[in-house]
Amino acid sequence: MRILFSINNSLALLRSPRAPAPIRSLLFGSKKSSSVSRSAAAFSSAMSIPPSISAASHSEEALAGKLWIKFNRECLFSMYSPFAVSLAAGNLKIETFRQYIAQDVHFLKAFAHAYELAAECADDDDDKLAISNLRKSVIDELKMHDSFVQDWDLDINKEVSVNSATLRYTEFLLATASGKVEGLKAPGMLDTPFEKTKVAAYTLGAVTPCMKLYAFLGKEFGTLLDSSEVNHPYKKWIENYSSDAFQASAKQTEDLLEKLSVCMTGEELDIIEKLYQQAMKLEVEFFHAQPFAQPTIVPLLKNHSKDELMIFSDFDLTCTVVDSSAILAEIAIVTAPKDDQGQQINRMLSADLKNTWSLLSKQYTEHYEECIESILNKEKADKFDYEGLCEALEQLSEFEKKANDRVIESGVLKGLNLDDIKRAGERLILQDGCINVFQKILKTQDLNAKLHVLSYCWCGDLIRTAFSARGVDAVEVHANEFTFEESISTGEIERKVESPIDKAQQFKSIIQNRKKDEEDKEEKSILTVYIGDSVGDLLCLLEADVGIVVASSSSLRRVGSHFGVSFVPLFSGIVQKQKQEETWKGLSGTLYTVSSWAEIHSFALGWE
Repeated sequence: MRILFSINNSLALLRSPRAPAPIRSLLFGSKKSSSVSRSAAAFSSAMSIPPSISAASHSEEALAGKLWIKFNRECLFSMYSPFAVSLAAGNLKIETFRQYIAQDVHFLKAFAHAYELAAECADDDDDKLAISNLRKSVIDELKMHDSFVQDWDLDINKEVSVNSATLRYTEFLLATASGKVEGLKAPGMLDTPFEKTKVAAYTLGAVTPCMKLYAFLGKEFGTLLDSSEVNHPYKKWIENYSSDAFQASAKQTEDLLEKLSVCMTGEELDIIEKLYQQAMKLEVEFFHAQPFAQPTIVPLLKNHSKDELMIFSDFDLTCTVVDSSAILAEIAIVTAPKDDQGQQINRMLSADLKNTWSLLSKQYTEHYEECIESILNKEKADKFDYEGLCEALEQLSEFEKKANDRVIESGVLKGLNLDDIKRAGERLILQDGCINVFQKILKTQDLNAKLHVLSYCWCGDLIRTAFSARGVDAVEVHANEFTFEESISTGEIERKVESPIDKAQQFKSIIQNRKKDEEDKEEKSILTVYIGDSVGDLLCLLEADVGIVVASSSSLRRVGSHFGVSFVPLFSGIVQKQKQEETWKGLSGTLYTVSSWAEIHSFALGWE
């Protein structure tokens, strides 16, 4: 029941004055429920859902920075492509790299020509010079490609025609640089220098994503290069794109885009955004169009399509933006009576309920921190110690169950209407990209996959509605359940998953039952993936063949590290596995960290 640990923070977020939408509409929609008609007005103006964190944090960023953040999903699809992973690992076949270099030469020549056309359109001498310097950097890049040809005795012109992905990008780039942009006058009708300058800005909008993407990939790959590794065949390529010179060139491109677009209208900036997005998409297609005929570790699920795939996920703060306990608390508070008059159900008054929630939250926070500190006071393991971790988490499990006892005994969960809970589930804000991953898994043909959600959430109906409202009905939910009498909660909980130990037992039980089912059919291997974010998920994350940690809490890392668990960025981990041709295996003591569900999508499912 980690829920109460974060409830004050969650409630504060729900009441954030920056938020655009009232929590009242999130929970109950536009039609009033009979159970809330008297008390909703007091809360509807004050409670709200927070805006996107990235939107709030980067509101003052330059245009290129905003667009890079907005279309970061496409960047991840490029980075997690089989081609990029194998190149970073150093075991990409030379023939594949030769094909890539040949395509990139065509691309870079178009790039240089686009810069040339853009320079002609710029009306400022400084801008013309800046664009010309960027063109020179492309010429230098072509010279680097020539050195690859010499180093490996490659004939890049031998039987290598321009593939469709390269052609689409080069045609798009040159059309943009020629002024053939939707919403712009025909090229021959650009009468004023200002109108021509727009073409230069649009061209920068189309080339900047490529420069930024290569600078990003170069830096990511560069951090994985071992300085003692002299035999990495693509070390020169990686060092070029991770170099200070190339990073500076990419930054200059972004700065020039900002300068050229500073006086543009909102509609014209929208055009740049569309060009940027299109360029990012074409880059993804370019990476995935490279001929590839070797074993690779990505995309994970497609490479295991012959196996039985079992995907597990936590719910609160792994799938959701707000903890479900905060939502249930708000329903209880909003629907609670303000006085004793006309009560049909013996419920706590709204003011008393708020005070009780506050007390329970304070108790949970204090006792949870004491429990974690007690665990960390044990002797630190010098290697992965799963048994010691299980023993330590027994202590946390007892704490969680006692915390649930206090919640039930308090009566705060009594009197909630099932319709209100389901309405809240329909409107629950989920983490960006979460539903896309689940939908894609279920819709992808030839994937023999089962989806399971393991959660401490008090009310499984909230979870089921959150998924079914978004067309994901095939998720099996394993959570606690409210007990109801005529659709009104009694305040009791059917307790199924209360602790890390309960979660691990459920996880193992589901797998064992599946293995028994498979014994009656043809025998298949089972690959398990678990996605979580808290200490409560730790045992399941470790038991799974692939344990993925999303935006983990500090207590998860502290407890895990104390018992020898390693936390490795996912991309770094898969490059290492690609290099050593390792398989995925549970209880390895290694968990993989990601920044978003988009990264999980890129790794597990790849480009559509």
